[in-house]
Amino acid sequence: MPELRPGVVSVVLVNYRGADDTIEAIRTLGELEWPSELLEIVVVENASGDDSAERIRAAAPHVTLIVSKTNTGFAGGCNLGVASSSGEFIALLNNDAKPDAAWVSAAVAKFGESPRIGAVASRVLDWDGELVDYIGSAMTWYGMGFKPWTAQAIPKRVDDPTDVLFGTGSAMFVRRSVFDELGGFDERYFMFFEDVDLGWRLNLRGWRYAYAPASLAYHKHHASMSSFGAHKETYLLERNALFTLYKNLGDESLTEILPAAMALSVRRGISQGSVDSEQFELRSPGANEPETTIASTTLAPLFAIDRFVEELPSLRADRERIQATRVVPENRIWRLFGHADAPVYQEESYLRGYENLVTTFNVTEPPATRNVLIITGDPLGDKMAGPAIRAWNMAVALADDNAVTVVTLSGAEPLDAPFDIAHVRAGDDRAFAPYEKWADVIIFQGHAMAVFSALRSTSKIVVVDIYDPMHLEQLEQGRELPAATWAKQVDDATDVLNEQLARGDFFLCASERQRHFYLGQLAALGRINPANYADDPDLDGLIAVAPFGMTSTPPRHEKTVLKGVKPGIGADDKVLLWGGGLYNWFDPKTLIRAVAKVSETHGDVRLFFQGTKHPHPGVPEMAIVAESRRLAAELGALDTSVFFNDSWVDYTDRQNYLTEADAGVSTHFSHVETTFSFRTRILDYLWAELPMVVTEGDSFAELVATEKLGIVVPSGDVDALAAALDRILFDEKFIATSRRNIRRVRTRFFWEETLRPLTDFMAQPAHAGDRQGVVGASGRATDSAAMRRRQRPHGIRHDVQLAAHYLKHGGISTVARKVGSRLKRLRGR
Repeated sequence: MPELRPGVVSVVLVNYRGADDTIEAIRTLGELEWPSELLEIVVVENASGDDSAERIRAAAPHVTLIVSKTNTGFAGGCNLGVASSSGEFIALLNNDAKPDAAWVSAAVAKFGESPRIGAVASRVLDWDGELVDYIGSAMTWYGMGFKPWTAQAIPKRVDDPTDVLFGTGSAMFVRRSVFDELGGFDERYFMFFEDVDLGWRLNLRGWRYAYAPASLAYHKHHASMSSFGAHKETYLLERNALFTLYKNLGDESLTEILPAAMALSVRRGISQGSVDSEQFELRSPGANEPETTIASTTLAPLFAIDRFVEELPSLRADRERIQATRVVPENRIWRLFGHADAPVYQEESYLRGYENLVTTFNVTEPPATRNVLIITGDPLGDKMAGPAIRAWNMAVALADDNAVTVVTLSGAEPLDAPFDIAHVRAGDDRAFAPYEKWADVIIFQGHAMAVFSALRSTSKIVVVDIYDPMHLEQLEQGRELPAATWAKQVDDATDVLNEQLARGDFFLCASERQRHFYLGQLAALGRINPANYADDPDLDGLIAVAPFGMTSTPPRHEKTVLKGVKPGIGADDKVLLWGGGLYNWFDPKTLIRAVAKVSETHGDVRLFFQGTKHPHPGVPEMAIVAESRRLAAELGALDTSVFFNDSWVDYTDRQNYLTEADAGVSTHFSHVETTFSFRTRILDYLWAELPMVVTEGDSFAELVATEKLGIVVPSGDVDALAAALDRILFDEKFIATSRRNIRRVRTRFFWEETLRPLTDFMAQPAHAGDRQGVVGASGRATDSAAMRRRQRPHGIRHDVQLAAHYLKHGGISTVARKVGSRLKRLRGR
């Protein structure tokens, strides 16, 4: 195989007795708006039995010409051409097609939108550009892919670039790595539906097949099968449709669909041949002769079924491999089918048989799939904080086996995801209600229950993610507020959590410490009761530990962001990284003083605070940020040994900061919030194998000390912290030992491990024991004594009451700050 060349597009054309068309196609490829050094043309002469090879070689000596000794069909010809190509991208073009000047550049640009795009489908029109050839795909339940709108006038509506099940082999692109991963086209097909099969398999593997209208080509539509007889085309279509179904359908779908598809194939042949299938009835006169005349079009489906039977051993091996490696559930694939219930052929007896089959077998809809709704209060985008990151990875973990929709209350940027994403504003019950109705299981975090009445009264299974004990967090976050306001914020957060703990069916927390804490709160709410205890004495089925996690793919350094780039940080400096945000319950001041102390003996130590402005518009910059800057300035350390990022690092960009850092740090005060916290930034340090210095008191400090991942220091001790920083940066033996231990420990925190309690629960989700009788006759959940908790009010009346409260206890400045914060949140939606 030739060595692959990045950025190069290899165009593969297959010629069979069409040299004139092939030479013309090569000529039009020379008119592409694409660098010639990044274009390779490969022509496969597919045993035409004429002078095609000589003519092509003479007309286009610059192309790579592959002469096949046998006609291997379109599928085999394309595979042969790809094997001889060297491009990062493969472009398939029928020899009777011509590309628009932007055909290649538009497709490559589409690939650049996401690494998950494995193939690109071009827009294809007829030769004169007046009628449609391909502007989207559809798939019948019986295995025949088709192109809606073919031979129709071009729709007036603008084509939407969307994902499709397959593109047309007459003009399509695929990453070479993906083509090889899939094993190319299935050469058993010879021709017809090999492009459908490839696209289906590509989607099953989790790759996107993106339709790019700007990538345009024109197709002549030669009647290439006319000389062989229509029955041979029918044979290939019927046989290849069965191949496609058998290989790619999930087990449950296959059980229903395959027998119905085979029966429909027979009925199609009977109808097309105008054969009376009752003539062999004993009561029918005549037809007693041992031989009869049957049209070839009637026999074609029978022959196709027989060949399907003959190929079953090899098809079964392929099916087992395809199903074992699929990562996309059946329901998501069916969304790409479009109009699956399409008879196509319109003869009366055929339609009668079609209706008999679709009303007897469950073939026009995907098998029932569990619908999972995940709600996060944080925005989804390039800049994501902990709650959004956690919700995202929950969705990824569940998307393989469920239909998942993630709803964010704070806005979403366009993102690639194997699940749906929607934005619903907090309190918009009308917009939220359809999602609640659709869901079988609802997973949420934060204030979602407080802001949606439909969630408070839902009868669906409810999973509550309480990894963030927000009432304890408010003890620190509200410390600077007037006493009454501080008390109200803690009280409100406690009410929110109490309502969630009273109504949830299953709870997720971040550590054993948190679990014990929440068990006490659940007990106070009456949830530790015989109904929940009887079959689950450990109560693991009620509340489980699912820590924050990290990807198992190690970080890569893709660009320099700090060393030698950030003014004041040299290429060889030692960098201490403060990952994540800067909040009032942390103790950055002791750290800044310690760094200043270490800098007296080591002039190359640099501390970088990675985030100061939270991506959620409703989270204000906290007072500790300004205080920390002021202290660093007073010590003469600001922008010399201590640096602050004025914004937030993109989620995908943080790996560059982590891989440039020499150690991670996290310091906090000693209080109850610390005791039950779960510092997610520590996971980034584990991910990047960064030795770390942390303050004692939380669960991660125990882990660092026990597993020797770094150094644990007392809270507020500048000297101890300075000594720890010195060692973590300059003791090479200690650093090496810490990194080895981190490599051993971090596998516990890969997302697939941390979210196992959730995926195990979702295998058989159920209401909690004491919630199984709370659904009333209306189908809505009814209140129990434990559920009768004060609900968070909303609306104008509530806003006026809040304004009065803040005016009384904080004055006009507090009211102004709150109004400003509200307006800022609204603008961010």
